[in-house]
Amino acid sequence: MSKIVVYTDGACSGNPGPGGWGAVIIFPDGTVQEMSGGEEHTTNQRMEMKAAIKALSTLEPSSKVELYSDSAYLVNAFLQGWLEKWKKNGWLTAKKKDVDNRDLWEELVTLEEKLNITWKKVKGHSNDYYNDKCDKLAREAIPKGASSTEASSSETSF
Repeated sequence: MSKIVVYTDGACSGNPGPGGWGAVIIFPDGTVQEMSGGEEHTTNQRMEMKAAIKALSTLEPSSKVELYSDSAYLVNAFLQGWLEKWKKNGWLTAKKKDVDNRDLWEELVTLEEKLNITWKKVKGHSNDYYNDKCDKLAREAIPKGASSTEASSSETSF
């Protein structure tokens, strides 16, 4: 089975403040799907996570996925075992405080159980075409005085 490549990014205007997320999914046949959405009051970390959730939620169970994000918070939670420790500790940090964004972490854990995901950290704002594209999608999706927006999507084939 060929892998699906996913790039994600989040952005916030103020932190907290209005935020947006963007994702690009590249399918093995060359089809590219772009997604974005936003929320009126959120944080950058939540938008980073929401981008991954929205993109991964569109994929078939058991898909082989390589997910790229410039969010160390998102990627390191999987690569460095933070999630396992949090779950084992009843969703408490090492300092015995509630884990921030537990609702989104639980969604990501469920998605990871259904998919075969390899998490990859990419340096932000480093001329990586798809990371830059996600950043642009996320910034453009930040609500400007409107109510919460939901995913818009487009597909192209290269």
